Amino acid sequence: MDIILLMADPEGGSPFASFIFLGLIFFIFWLFIIRPQSKKQKEIQQKVTEMKKGDKIVTSGGMLGILHSNDEETVLIEVDKEVKIRVLKNAIVDVNPNKKA
Repeated sequence: MDIILLMADPEGGSPFASFIFLGLIFFIFWLFIIRPQSKKQKEIQQKVTEMKKGDKIVTSGGMLGILHSNDEETVLIEVDKEVKIRVLKNAIVDVNPNKKA
């Protein structure tokens, strides 16, 4: 009898309503947080695969440069006159950051 009292809703509402409420909260969370983030990540991945020599690049460390060469897993970026660095493609967070669409 104590177990039934613990499981019962003190307001007399249906437990089904609480499941609907939780589902609604999860849907809102997905709609406003998960979905936009995954869309942005896919967009960045597409930009990285389509980049070509001369594109402006921003890395996750904040390094800005111009793409000099593109390998399978890495890229060579010119960060200053005659100064080039090699970074992983995973470190690129934006391509052509100030380009107007």
